[in-house]
Amino acid sequence: MTNQNQSAKMWSGRFREPLDAEFESWQRSIVFDWQLLNEEVAASKAHASTLAAAGIISNSELIDLRAALDSVARDHSSDEGAAQVRDHAVAEDIHHYVELALTERLGPLALKLHTGRSRNEQIATDLRLYVRKQLALTVNALGAWALALVEKAKKAGDAVMPSYTHLQRAEPVLVAHWLLAYVQMLLRDVSRLQDCAARLNYCPLGSGAVAGATLKLDRWVAARELGFTAPTANSMDATSDRDFVLEYLQALTFVGLHASRFAEEITLFATAEFGFVQLPEAFSTGSSAMPQKKNPDLTELVRAKVGRIHGAADAVTLQLKGLPLAYNKDMQETQEPVFAVRGVAQMLGLLARFSAVLEFNAGRMQQAAENGFLNAMAAATYLVHKGVPFRKAHEKIGNAVRFAIDKKVELGGLTLEELRQFGDEFDADFYDAVTLEATLDCHDVIGGTARVRTREALAEAEEQIRDLLNSRGLEAVHAGA
Repeated sequence: MTNQNQSAKMWSGRFREPLDAEFESWQRSIVFDWQLLNEEVAASKAHASTLAAAGIISNSELIDLRAALDSVARDHSSDEGAAQVRDHAVAEDIHHYVELALTERLGPLALKLHTGRSRNEQIATDLRLYVRKQLALTVNALGAWALALVEKAKKAGDAVMPSYTHLQRAEPVLVAHWLLAYVQMLLRDVSRLQDCAARLNYCPLGSGAVAGATLKLDRWVAARELGFTAPTANSMDATSDRDFVLEYLQALTFVGLHASRFAEEITLFATAEFGFVQLPEAFSTGSSAMPQKKNPDLTELVRAKVGRIHGAADAVTLQLKGLPLAYNKDMQETQEPVFAVRGVAQMLGLLARFSAVLEFNAGRMQQAAENGFLNAMAAATYLVHKGVPFRKAHEKIGNAVRFAIDKKVELGGLTLEELRQFGDEFDADFYDAVTLEATLDCHDVIGGTARVRTREALAEAEEQIRDLLNSRGLEAVHAGA
């Protein structure tokens, strides 16, 4: 005899003995895949449309099924309703839950919905819909943060800061140029996410358990209704493919890395030792022991989030490694890593608001850019224009820097007579060539920090971002185009 819970299961006919109670609880996925309720409802409505198109259910049955599915989603749209799904005593997974909820509303008609489909294709479809939605949210959030950085760069104007290599001061750059470096990272992130959206945007419905549906279904019906590019090409691949999950998580790892690098620089620049930025109080916290402290909690937490994201990608990699075709229960474990990173869009939204109110100490940054021989490259370039081979120019300026260090002045503080001991090429125009403005503007190439180039790059980046954030751009991401 089967027990009551066993008889409620979708696969109970083959079994006579009840499941071990602890195993039954342990293997249930409803405790996390309840988050796919809306996707399960959407996919089920599309499958109902396919069944109606094939003449398996009537138009009136289709109307009743779709209305009941909408009511399931509507009744569980609140936090309380979601908790009812998550804590359901019988449902094994979200597919089972929706079938039970439909049966309560429609009776035997609900049982027709599973005709011609398998849970293997259902979860593959639900996950694609969920990831596609998260991709769109993340792209939108990336665009908003990039736009905040662009606006901050516009306000910075010609403010200057030192750039660094090896964490040692290198050359002066515009603050706008530094901010635009992160904008470029975010635009690459958007591109990766859009690529992922395009590859995942194929509909598994109609793939059956492994070999394809046993009924002659028009798979285009569901694909079109759900906004997919086309049906998947191979049933075995469709039901066992989680490449899109891994690709999504790997793309998010880049997002996390770039956010972490920004957070690290801001954390450093906010220290008294740098003093380049003032942390916004709305995004900082104090110390319970030291009254004077203002701690960079937002940037520290952002810096840490990449660990969660990268860990999710690694987990899915190991879960998929070595799995034979096609569906295996192991794939259930690929869902929780996806849900674990759903906070990425929120993090990016916080970074956008944080960036908008971040304040630069322009005077301190300029002072740092004007000291420490950051114009040495420009000085060597001056000699190159005088016909000196760069290697010799490098040596001459290096000797001049060493002399200036001993004299405790910058290169511009050396007299022309002192400079000429390192080469007859030095002339009075040397001093104009090593001013802060000239040092910036000698980098007059595409991608350089010259003021005119930075203004051009700023306008181009703003145009790209605003195009991304318009309605057509977002629709393209939603559709995976």
